[in-house]
This record gives sequence, C-alpha cells and structure tokens, in this order.
Amino acid sequence: MPFDNMKLNDGHSMPPIAYGTGTVLRDKDVSNWITQAVKMGFSHIDTAQMYNNETSAGDGIRRCGIARQNLFVTTKYLSGSIQEAIRLSLRKLDLDYVDLYLIHAPYLVENDFEGAWRQFEKIKEDGLARSIGISNFDVEQLQDIMKIAKIKPVVNQISLNPYNYASKKSLLEYASQHGIIIEAYNILASITQVPGGPADAPVNSVAKRLGISPGQVLLLWAKAKGVVIITTTMKKERLQEYLVIADLPPLLEEDIAAIDQGGAVDSTWYHNPYL
Repeated sequence: MPFDNMKLNDGHSMPPIAYGTGTVLRDKDVSNWITQAVKMGFSHIDTAQMYNNETSAGDGIRRCGIARQNLFVTTKYLSGSIQEAIRLSLRKLDLDYVDLYLIHAPYLVENDFEGAWRQFEKIKEDGLARSIGISNFDVEQLQDIMKIAKIKPVVNQISLNPYNYASKKSLLEYASQHGIIIEAYNILASITQVPGGPADAPVNSVAKRLGISPGQVLLLWAKAKGVVIITTTMKKERLQEYLVIADLPPLLEEDIAAIDQGGAVDSTWYHNPYL
C-alpha cells in the first residue's frame, strides 16, 4: 500500500516519505542511488545546494524512468543571490521547476529575513518552485517569518528524534496551528549516531513485540507525530524496510509515550547543531 500524500497549505501535496541525498551521500554521485530509490517506490527526492550533488541528483531523476509530474523534488538555498541560486540549482538538476524550495537554515538569511522571504515568494510566483518553505527554524524564527509572509511557508524541515522531541514540541504545535508541515530528518539518530542511550530500551521492546526492526519502530514513531519522513541509505534492503511502514499498523499510544519518555530521560545524549 503506498503512502497517502499530505496536503500543503498552498493547495499542492507532498509524498510523506522522502529519499534524502544528504549525510552519507554529501559530495557523492547519487545518480544510481536515486534511480534505485525511485524504482523501489520513492517519489520524493530531497537534495540541496549544500550537499554538492544536485547535478548527479538530476542525472538520477532523468534516468529513473518516472514522468516528472509523478516526482516531488526538493532543493534548498545555501548562499549568494537567491534568484541566481535557484536558477543554478535548476540547471544542475536539469529541471524547469522544483516542487519545493527551502531556506536551508535561518543563519543564512538572518540579516534580512523579510528580504529573503520576499525573494522566495517571487520564486513561487515565477513558477520556479511550486511551493516554498524553511529548514531548521525554531519557533521564534518561524514566528518572524509568519509576521511578514504574504505566502506562508508550507514546511519547516528539522532534525527530530526521541532525544530532541521534548524541545521541539512547541515548534510542532505552532506549525500545526498554522498549517505548516514538519519534515523530519535524523529520525534514526538513536540507532545510527548515538546508540546505547535511554531511548533504546523502549524502541527495542516495541520492535521485539511487533516483530519489526528498531528502525521501523522509529519511523512509525515519527509517522505518529504527523511529520514527513526524510531518510537516506544506499542499501536496497533498507529502502524496502522503510517503505514497508506504510503497511504496518500504527504504534499504540503507550508505545509512543514510552519512546517519548525514554528520549526525555537524557536529552543531552544527542547533540546536533540544529537541536
């Protein structure tokens, strides 16, 4: 069973699980990995100027055999003129438009939030991006954008896992109140980056009871939070493992609470620059 698309506040929709080309794929030729992911069932590709692989991402998109209108492509602004940056990204991706264009981090535009967002609004109005959004913004920074936005951001892409969930709850609540989708990366951090922490016990307990992997438990936990999942792997079996969660039953409320509590025991276990 495929995932149901999530409706964005500008009328467009987004597949709720994405194949990301960051982390281990930064600075690498990702064309084959994207082609593999799309053939396995991913239709949402998440890349960025910062990842230094937009050209090969474009190669993978072109070679995957799926019509452009059936793919959802995200990229992100890093530096320089915003108008020049989106056009350079489109040339590298060999696309006429992206489905979503994000400010990769607030510090990139902190000297002129309003001016930067006006440029993003123009990008949407000119059809270079169908939707626009932000990444790694905290509540106060998101509020700053909302105060001046003529076009609201459709998403805020953030790091989210059991260890930083408590600190992000107010952000998730504010975004939900204003119709802004949260996209989440680093969901598997308790397994891939900082194993052995207090979140492991409840995750492993649920995995054992349900007969699924700890990674699938964490993705189901994220799905229960209502976020778009962004994940990355070069392994075909991992792609299948991630996509299978569309067919798995949701976690019980007590399972979600136990994972939340496990992560809250020691939030310092996980360190991230955008925590």
